[in-house]
Amino acid sequence: MLLDGEAWAAKFRDFRREAWRLETLPEYRVPQEADEIAAFLAGERIDLHAYMETDEYVADLRRVRTEGKSKGRVHIVTRPLSDYLAYEFMYYLPHSRAGEDIRILDVTDRENPLDGVEDFWLFDTSEVVLMNYAPDGTQISRELFEGDVSPYLEYQRIALAESVPFEEYVKGLDV
Repeated sequence: MLLDGEAWAAKFRDFRREAWRLETLPEYRVPQEADEIAAFLAGERIDLHAYMETDEYVADLRRVRTEGKSKGRVHIVTRPLSDYLAYEFMYYLPHSRAGEDIRILDVTDRENPLDGVEDFWLFDTSEVVLMNYAPDGTQISRELFEGDVSPYLEYQRIALAESVPFEEYVKGLDV
């Protein structure tokens, strides 16, 4: 079953305990981000304080925490970071500070323990949504997985065990 629109939004509104994502790509091509990425590459940066006060995603992260839920992700990366990852890391900082458990699994100098695993969201350890992308990072579809979720629980376990918190990872990096 493909997810879009209201059905997709409902996953984030209605989860009961945890929404968690594995990100595996160095770049995601999202048309809505094109102008922001161009500005970032031209040297513009967000004002952290203003962003924390006005951003809808930050407000939603606070709502999630207030409701006793959690939201998190692990992003698999290699250095040097792509321009897109540097841009994305700029937003990871306020999101992390607002309560999202963002972790980085750097596989630059080691074997990727999740090689071949595709991006996915895991909701309440019981529902998996596969995030299907073209090789250039353009999203093709989101698909509700209708099978045994136990491999995805194991992928989550490995990702969490092998990664470090975002703010720990970026100490000393020029991002």
